[in-house]
Amino acid sequence: MRNQELEQTLALIKPDALKNSLTGYVLSQLSEFHTGLIYAGTKVVHVTRMLAEVHYEEHRDKVFYPSLIEYITGRVHYGDKPHRQRVIAIVYQGPDAVKKVREVAGPTNPHSAREQKPGCIRSLGTIVSLREETGKEIGERMDNLIHASATDEEAEREIKLWFKPNEIPPFMRAYSTMQSEELYYFKEDRLLPKYEPGSVCVVAPGDVMWESDLQALRLIQQGKDAPYSLRTVVAKYLLNEGIESK
Repeated sequence: MRNQELEQTLALIKPDALKNSLTGYVLSQLSEFHTGLIYAGTKVVHVTRMLAEVHYEEHRDKVFYPSLIEYITGRVHYGDKPHRQRVIAIVYQGPDAVKKVREVAGPTNPHSAREQKPGCIRSLGTIVSLREETGKEIGERMDNLIHASATDEEAEREIKLWFKPNEIPPFMRAYSTMQSEELYYFKEDRLLPKYEPGSVCVVAPGDVMWESDLQALRLIQQGKDAPYSLRTVVAKYLLNEGIESK
């Protein structure tokens, strides 16, 4: 059983919170003083479409999915200002990390948040109606300011998706790591053992990786079924590199 002190969860301060200058409020509500949790990792992220699609893959067939992708990539709130399209990704650590952050965030739906838990972070959010070109309403998108992992399993998946091991101090890493002996490149949804024009190096010998990521890459390279898709593993390595994935 994992040491409670190493329990972790992922929180994302979303573009609507940034645009409405609520970053300080969110950080204050989630501070060690209020929650007993500490930072294990934090960074400003320009969210690529690849990362957004992997993060929200469970919603892929829903009507609000395209709008959700535009929202988390910052294109809804900063469409003409790519230099401001970002989120703040944070790993919180400590006993009951998932539960505590979820409690402070409040219900996913901002309307429910205002009714059930006034004053929580998401009570300051809003719901946006989605319409066809004809004006017919087809659904809604929840601009709810913050993402918080729902379970320990989800937290592990999401932390490994948004953070590389070297972005978390060694003694604060909750999941197993390995040092790679392999060299891997990525191009057009293909994993390559050597450089091709237009490819991107995602792993080099000596790099420290999540053990599960490295095992997945080895299986993919062998043409075998892997527990993670190639995009799930690769997405984090393209963050803030000036490379916009398709």
